[in-house]
Amino acid sequence: MSDEPVVVKTFSNETEAEMAQQILDDAGVRAFIFKDDAGGMEPQLQATGGVRLMVSAKDAERVREILKGMLSD
Repeated sequence: MSDEPVVVKTFSNETEAEMAQQILDDAGVRAFIFKDDAGGMEPQLQATGGVRLMVSAKDAERVREILKGMLSD
């Protein structure tokens, strides 16, 4: 399986993405948050572009299982 980063969830705000990232960190999974909000100066852009939680492709299935309740829309 590839180490390429994949998006496992797009959140509507950074707080939710950070909560998921912390859950994954506690489980020993490295996750990254990607957002386009002009370096934090335009946080309202998170609502339109979303905040993406990314992990290695090899961890994606495990991550979806860990975050199962949080990932349901």
